[in-house]
Parts: sequence; structure tokens; C-alpha cells
Amino acid sequence: MIDIKKPKVQRGNASLSFGTTFTDHMLLAEYEDGVGWSIFRIEAYAPFSLDPATAVFHYGQAIFDGLKAYRGNDGRVRLFRPRDYIQRLNASAQRLCMPTLDPAAALSALIEYVRSEQDAVAAGVGRSLYLRPAMIASEPFLGVRPAKRYLFFVIASPAGSYYDDERPLRIRVEDQYARAAQGGVGAAKTGANYAASLLAAEEAHRNGFDQVLWLDGTREYLEETGTMNVMLRLDDEVVTPPLCGTILPGVTRDSVLRLLADWGIPATERPVSIEEVVRASNDGTLREAWGTGTASGIVPIAELAYQTKNLVIGAGTSGELCGRLKIALADIQYGRTPDSHKWTLAV
Repeated sequence: MIDIKKPKVQRGNASLSFGTTFTDHMLLAEYEDGVGWSIFRIEAYAPFSLDPATAVFHYGQAIFDGLKAYRGNDGRVRLFRPRDYIQRLNASAQRLCMPTLDPAAALSALIEYVRSEQDAVAAGVGRSLYLRPAMIASEPFLGVRPAKRYLFFVIASPAGSYYDDERPLRIRVEDQYARAAQGGVGAAKTGANYAASLLAAEEAHRNGFDQVLWLDGTREYLEETGTMNVMLRLDDEVVTPPLCGTILPGVTRDSVLRLLADWGIPATERPVSIEEVVRASNDGTLREAWGTGTASGIVPIAELAYQTKNLVIGAGTSGELCGRLKIALADIQYGRTPDSHKWTLAV
């Protein structure tokens, strides 16, 4: 049983811009080396007080993840693939020498937390309760070693769409900066990866683009955008960069690949060079492109800008397959169709 320290204050859904409004409570637990994790508890949302020497400020031991709860047409609140997100958080923790969570205990605590905040789960397609689990090194010390104390927490944000649903994205292919390399932490959801992406993204924004598409360390093969995995439809085949340690193993990415398999549509995880994309654009076989992510969902890409080339994809609008995938995934998340994969969990 989780002890809720203070009575919940109703906040409602006045603002549904992504990541700007937060619910009244947070889920917490602490870890100490030799002792293990404390009991999970739910407390009032409030600032943390941390020593200036706290290790996370100096050595970057910080991870996070993100998942969503949806209110269906039947009024029920459902989490989407929560076990997979806990598994991914634990994988990130292992990569950064941080303690893992017991999956069953974490899932039970997460369910109780969402129940406590379920009034903040807005109804309607595109609306959800975004959940941000995070873990930081909380021991105050100076010295390069893994910390011996950690803080785990989950906060929740009533959210609308991350991107404008009516406008496909314009993406700049980044060929100057690099985000990750083989053997690094590119597959972990750690703050350092996102800090490394900010400069290129800001330069892209100043030039009218929504995001950047990262290439690998050789500046030859596609990896992912700053907020999403990426998929291309070349003729009748869907291709997406493989999970080789430099990109995030996206849960939405995996969901899309499994839906395509259900439909008998060929989908291949393989290296995709930017030159192959340019050739496909030139010969008309680049039919669609889209991004997949928890925060963003499935988002069409209308244009890729690479060096001096502007590759307009299809008619510059959302493609047929992208639209079909978006509807199919939302139907499962909002409980409108049977969930044959058992991805959703009613709370």
C-alpha cells in the first residue's frame, strides 16, 4: 500500500500544451547502497532541495522516460505498454551504473499513482496524461564514481499534441554535429543525449525547420530525429534504422513495426544511407516518411533538407500508410478496438 501524504487538490485541464501543466502529486522512492529502495510513496508536487555537491549536477547520472495514460470513449483510463517503458528505464539505469527498479513493484506503484491523478486524464483524441519517470544521483560528493544514493520520481502532465496535428514536419538532415557513436550512451534515455542535440535543433528552428534528423558518426546513415525514431516508405517497403546501440529503442517504433507485420506490409530494420534517400526522392520511390515517439505519436514528415537539396516527400502531405497507422494506434490506446497485443492496462 502506498501512503498518500496530502489530499489531492483538483487541478483540471486548463492547459493542454505539452509539458507545461502538472498534476498535484508525484511518485517518489529513494535508493541507498547497501539498503536498497525505500517504499514508493505519493506526495504533493513540490520542489526538491538538493545539496550543491549533489552528484547529478556534476557527473550527469540522470535518466528519464515517458509514457502515457489515455481516457477512452468508455471513460476508462488505460496505460499504454507500461511494462515496456519500465524495462527501458531499467536498461538506461544499467548503462549509467544506476540501480534498477523491481518491475512488478514499479508497475504497481505507477498504477496507484495514475489512479490518484486520473481526474487529470482529459478525454479526446490527442489528449493524454503524460507520465515522466526519472532517476537522479542524489548523493552529495565530488569525485568520478557512481553515486551511492539515488532519487526516483514520477511527475504527470495533462497534455495535448506535441506537434501540430494538421501540419507535416519539415526536417533538416544534420551533417555537421553528431549526437551519438557506437559504444556510447545513444540508446539510453539520459539527459546528456538531449543536451547534445540542442544546438543543432536550435539552428534548425532558426531556419524554419521543426527538427533535425541525425546521421551516424560517419555522416552516412540515418539514425533518428531529436524527438522521434524515423521510418521511410520506399515503394511498398517500410524501412527504419536498426537498433545498434546509437538510437533509442522506441516503444512506439516497435508498436508500428508490429502493426505492419499484422497487416502483411514488409518492414525492414536496416541501415539506410542518406544517399539512398536522395536517390529514392529523385526516382519517385520515396513515397512517405514519418516519425514515431511517445510524446509525439506518429507524425508525417513532408520534407527533408540535406545540404543544398530539399526532398519533398509525396505531395508534401500526410501519406496513406502513415495516416492508417496513426488511426490504428490511437484506436488501441483509446480502447476503441480490441487490443490483440495486450498493450493497454486499465487502471
